[in-house]
Parts: sequence; C-alpha cells; structure tokens
Amino acid sequence: MSYNKNEIQQRMEKAVEVLHKEFSGLRTGRASANLLDTVVVDMYGSKMPINQVGTVAVPEARMITVQVWDASGVKSVEKAIRDSGLGLNPMPDGNTIRIPIPDLNEERRTELTKVAGKYAESARISVRNARRDGMDSLKKMEKEGDISEDDHKRLSDEVQKLTDDYVGRIDNMLAGKEKDIMTV
Repeated sequence: MSYNKNEIQQRMEKAVEVLHKEFSGLRTGRASANLLDTVVVDMYGSKMPINQVGTVAVPEARMITVQVWDASGVKSVEKAIRDSGLGLNPMPDGNTIRIPIPDLNEERRTELTKVAGKYAESARISVRNARRDGMDSLKKMEKEGDISEDDHKRLSDEVQKLTDDYVGRIDNMLAGKEKDIMTV
C-alpha cells in the first residue's frame, strides 16, 4: 500500500457526494422522487433499490407514486417504505402505491434533523476512514524507509488538513439542511 493523496481526496469527495444525495432525499414538505432513493426493498431474495422494482413518479406537489412492475412485490415495497424511517404512510392501489407527503409538524421536522445528523455522521466516518488509511500507509512507508520522518510529518499534516476541510464541508452542509428543514 502506498500513499496517494488524490485517492484519499477522492474517497473524501465521494463521502460528500453521498451525503448530498442523501440530503436531497430529505425533503422539506414537498414531494420529490429523490425522497425514496434510500429505500431498499427486500424482493426476490435480495435487497434492491426501490427504483429497480418500480417507477417512482411525482404526479402532484404532495404525492409520490410507485408503479410496481411485479404485482407480487407490492407488499414488499409498501413495507420497505413504511419501515424506511421517512415517516411516510404508503397506500397500495393495485400495482401502484400512493404516498401522500404529510405536512411537516414540529415533531416531524425535529425527526428529520436527526436523520440528517445521522447521514452527516456517516459521511464524517467515511472521511475519517480515508484519513486513517492514508495515515497507515504513511506510517508503513516510513517504517520501510521509503520516506523520511520529516516527510511523514509533512504528509500527515497534509492528510489532516484535507480531513478538516471535508469535515468542515459536511458540517456546513448539515447546518444548511437543518435550517432548510426547520424553516416553516
């Protein structure tokens, strides 16, 4: 294993991208097809993203529909949406599942900020894992004599600065999302 700053930075960038995608699914009272992106359905003996078992659409501002392709999967999709922690109440109608988007009350807003916090923490962990791997490879390179102690110190500081930058970006994204959620 060798130290590669670009690889570490790409992993950190990926964590921020994933967080952005997860945040786009946390809607603030308006229907969005992205809202269901994190929902995973247990079907055909495996876990699949909801968009692989049906068509997600937004026919009106406060309604999402999922047109399930296989009628035998309607119950599984309904259960996955109900258990997703998004606070949605799916209503099956033949092969279509209608999901009304409830008004966000204070309790629901608080719940959504907690979910946003969990997503952000998950992204921070990914960033810290990339940092740890980078630091480990630097330690190993120094031990094997590939780099000097001074180089190790300098490169470690570089990795730490990257980590601080990305954690800062994640914190800013979270603050913005919480403000967005709590705004009535």
